[in-house]
Amino acid sequence: MDYHRRAIDNSLDELLPAAPAIALEGAKAVGKTRTARQRAAQEWRLDSAADRDALRADPLLLRRPPHPALVDEWQRLPETWDMARRWVDEGAAPGSLLITGSASLPSGIDTHSGSGRILGLRMRPMALFERGVTAAVSLSSLLDGSESITGSTELRLPWYAEQITSSGFPGIRAAHPRIREDLIDSYARNIVDRDLPEAAVSVRAPHTLRRWLAAYGAASSTTTAYNRILNAALGPDGQQPAKTTTMAYREHLERIYVLDPVPAWSPSRSPFAALQAGPKHQLVDPALAARLLSLTSTSLLGERGRHLLGPLFESLATLSVRVAAEAARARVAHLRTNDGRREIDLIVEGRDGQILGIEVKLTQEVRDDDVRHLLWLRERCADVVDLVIVTTGTRAYRRSDGIAVVPLALLGP
Repeated sequence: MDYHRRAIDNSLDELLPAAPAIALEGAKAVGKTRTARQRAAQEWRLDSAADRDALRADPLLLRRPPHPALVDEWQRLPETWDMARRWVDEGAAPGSLLITGSASLPSGIDTHSGSGRILGLRMRPMALFERGVTAAVSLSSLLDGSESITGSTELRLPWYAEQITSSGFPGIRAAHPRIREDLIDSYARNIVDRDLPEAAVSVRAPHTLRRWLAAYGAASSTTTAYNRILNAALGPDGQQPAKTTTMAYREHLERIYVLDPVPAWSPSRSPFAALQAGPKHQLVDPALAARLLSLTSTSLLGERGRHLLGPLFESLATLSVRVAAEAARARVAHLRTNDGRREIDLIVEGRDGQILGIEVKLTQEVRDDDVRHLLWLRERCADVVDLVIVTTGTRAYRRSDGIAVVPLALLGP
């Protein structure tokens, strides 16, 4: 299978010549190992007992050339982190080590580039612009305030429904369409049956956890209270996971990157009244939410799934914006006031504090009512550099009020 370049490749091209050790973090199957292998000169596969035993017996093996050395599935041998930190502290050359894994970094590990130790880069499923479409509008340029809004596409709503359900996991996307659903079903089962147990989490009632995951998927792109999600997980047997149990599951599901909630925006210089602090719920891939709810691209466009098409379209847009924002070293959050009167789907905050506000609308035509919250944001926040409505339309343009209208298929890094 040919390798399709990802947005994170640009970051690796820039950072690997300067950083002694880089960790690619993210959920299983997002493509971390494949991307790292494009640069690795040797590989240690820690899902192999032989490789684990060899490194455990002699950690200095990691330092032998050629480099970069790739350590895959680090969580199978957690002391790998100590090996890496010691090596960096003792003067490892830039580009010495690439680490991949599907669990979050251990507490106490500083992943910022300025620390001089291990630089962490987040990798997510494939954004739309990584799936073979040509993006005409750059998120980085929008953050710079320099983007001219042009471009057109023939892609319409049925195509977006197909993109929602066909997954951003590279291996699943590459599979025959007839078995993609089975592969996503297997991915969902493995979360409960293998991934959590491998993280030393005991799942006493797998069927109730699966119902909770489905309820969480149904809450995609909302700030629904966790109590309501828990109530929605009630099964025909009248059982539901205990609140304390689901709190523990949530923590571990975030640690293995299955849950990918969008945090609430907390501006450092806030001209706003109190903002809601709750996250907006998202699973790692909208295809996973669709399969947990037994939705196909056809049913999403029909009566049974129509009410979830908008939230899952927002999930797809959120994925693309987050991948593009990572490439621009920007943060992504959402804004919602405590009274619920004002809400903006995505706030992208650049390195210099510049703000890009994005609303996601399942529509081809933008009305004045669709932009009222964005106009409010511009009035309240001097750091706003641009405002965008992401749609399912066919043409990118700028409205007379200055707001950019951009079909999701045209948005890129």
